[in-house]
Amino acid sequence: MGPSTNYYIHRQRFTLYRGASLPGVQLAWESWGELNKDKSNAVLLFTGLSPGAHAASSVRDPEPGWWETMIGPGKPIDTDTHFVLCVNSLGSCKGSTGPASINPATGQPWRLKFPELTIDDIARATRLVVEHLGIEHLHAVVGPSMGGLTALAWLKHFPNSTDRLALISSACSGTPFAIAIRSLQREAIVTDRNFRDGTYTEDEWPEVGMRIARKLGMISYRSAAEWQKRFGRKHQDYFPATLFGMRFEVESYLETHARKFVGQFDPCCYLYLSRAMDVFDACDSDAGLRALFKRSFSGKALVMGVESDILFPLWQQQELAAALEAVEAEVSYAALPSAQGHDAFLVDSERFGPPVAEWLE
Repeated sequence: MGPSTNYYIHRQRFTLYRGASLPGVQLAWESWGELNKDKSNAVLLFTGLSPGAHAASSVRDPEPGWWETMIGPGKPIDTDTHFVLCVNSLGSCKGSTGPASINPATGQPWRLKFPELTIDDIARATRLVVEHLGIEHLHAVVGPSMGGLTALAWLKHFPNSTDRLALISSACSGTPFAIAIRSLQREAIVTDRNFRDGTYTEDEWPEVGMRIARKLGMISYRSAAEWQKRFGRKHQDYFPATLFGMRFEVESYLETHARKFVGQFDPCCYLYLSRAMDVFDACDSDAGLRALFKRSFSGKALVMGVESDILFPLWQQQELAAALEAVEAEVSYAALPSAQGHDAFLVDSERFGPPVAEWLE
C-alpha cells in the first residue's frame, strides 16, 4: 500500500451479518484535510468493488487516486473545509481483511474458507474506523457504484448518523442484467483450471478467468455509443493478431485493461465482493425503501446517474430519488448526458463535479 495508508486493527472477534465471525479485523484507510475541533466536518467515502482507500493524492503519497479530480483543495469535495475519509472495504485485497488475508488458525490465506460476506458487513466494519477517529456524526456520506449500496447499508445500521447523502451511479439492489454479468464473471474465475477451488498459487494464478471477468466488467462499465465514437472499426497493432481475435482496437483496449487488472486484484476477493453486491437488497419493495429513509435520513441528498449506464440504469437512481422525496428529504436529482456509461463518475468530472460541490456547500 502507499505511504499514506493507515491501518486500524480491531483485535476483538467481529461478528458478521450472516452470523459467522472473524477473529479480528484489519482495515486500511486514508484521509485528506483536517478534522475540525468538534469533528463535524467529516465526509465518509465508500468505494466501488475494486478500488482501495487511495481515492486522491496527498503530500505523503503523490500518486493520483481513483477519484483524483473530485477530492482536494478547491475541488468538488473540498479538503480545505472537509475531512475526507475513505476506508478499503472489508473483503477487499487492498489492505483490509478479506479472503486473501492469512487465516490465523491455519497460517494460510482464507480463500474460500472465508465466511460469507455481505454489504452490511462492509458498512459495519467501516464504522470501526469512524469510531476510532472519534467521529460521532458525519457531515456527509458519499457512495458511488457499490459504495452506494454500502451507504444504504450504513443508514440501515446507523440511522440519522449523517446530514448529507450522495448516491452516485448506484441503486438499492442489482438488476437481473447486473446479476447476470457478475455471475458470468464469477463463472470465468472458478472454471479457470488454475483456480483449483481457491488453492491457486502466485505462480499459477487463474489469469485467464480474471482477464475474461475484467473484460466482461469493462463491457458493462462503458457504453456502446462511446466505443462507436472512440474505436469504430479501427484496427489495432498493439498486440499480435490472433486467429479469432485482436484485429480491432476495441479488442486491444479490453486486453490492456484486463492485463492491468490481473495482478492487482485477488480472485477470491473478487468473488466474495461480487456476490455480496448481488445479494444486497435495500428495496425489496418501494415501501421498504421509503421506510428505510424515513427511519434513517432526513438531510440533504444528492442522487446522480448517467443515461448511458447499463449496469446501474437511470431508473434505479430515479427510484432512490423518489423514495427520498416521499419522506420529504431535501433531494437533488441529476441525470447526466455522459456517454461513458457506468464509469462516467470516475472520468467525467466536468459533469459530476458541479452538482457534488453544490450539494456539499
